[in-house]
Amino acid sequence: MLVLRSVLYMPAANQRAIEKAKSLPTDAIIFDLEDAVAPDAKEAARSRAAAAVASGDYGDRVLTIRCNGLSTQWGGGDLAAAAGVAPHAVVVPKVDNADQVDRVAQALAASDAPDSTSIWAMIETPGALLNAPSIANHPRCSAFVLGTNDLAKELRAPLVPGRHNLVPHLARSVAAARAAGIVVLDGVFNDIADLDGFAAECRQGFELGFDGKTLIHPKQIEYCNSVWSPSESEIEHAKKVISAFAAAEAEGAGVVTVDGRMVENLHVENARRVLAVNAAILQRS
Repeated sequence: MLVLRSVLYMPAANQRAIEKAKSLPTDAIIFDLEDAVAPDAKEAARSRAAAAVASGDYGDRVLTIRCNGLSTQWGGGDLAAAAGVAPHAVVVPKVDNADQVDRVAQALAASDAPDSTSIWAMIETPGALLNAPSIANHPRCSAFVLGTNDLAKELRAPLVPGRHNLVPHLARSVAAARAAGIVVLDGVFNDIADLDGFAAECRQGFELGFDGKTLIHPKQIEYCNSVWSPSESEIEHAKKVISAFAAAEAEGAGVVTVDGRMVENLHVENARRVLAVNAAILQRS
């Protein structure tokens, strides 16, 4: 089971940061060639990102590369370089529709990228929101990454505590991802010093159904991981639910009560997922 609780953006122009990432407890890294890299540093960043992915020095962390858009002078070269080192995925900014995903998929195929390198589509425009189901169902798309800063800009919506004005769009993205069976990652929290605000946004993202959150600083990793990890009480309850339901089924009953609450098959499925997530986390640890 792929666990992506914490996904850290890493500016690929910064060699020191790339080295530091080898020891960070993040589940995944996005080596960024786009927004975090100045135009005159794009070529060097591309080489550093490719070398990092190919190094084998990052353990079982999921490694991805955020490329520049195909419409830019760097996009084609970014995809070719990524194809050569076969990251888990290429992260594609400002995806508006499935045709754009298809063009990226064709560029990867032309560069002989293995099928294992998928596409993570960034949802950060109104077009992406409107076309989310078709983007999510593209055969090469395996994840949505919410770009909430750009999304707020494009919607002309202010970034406010609680994100009440973005919640409908976040929920739509989650629903499209779930319907297609792909991963969906929440956007970044900008104020590194506001730990309470970050904590609240993590909880909100978890409750909306996101699989994890993208991050901009290592100090955000630990709390993010804790939010998307089952607690001891949740693990024990899941075991109790599965055991009680199995006993009820053996006796021919389809419904059972656990701790005063009715338990049906859907609760058992949730309990099994809790244990599967915990097992995947323990394996990674």
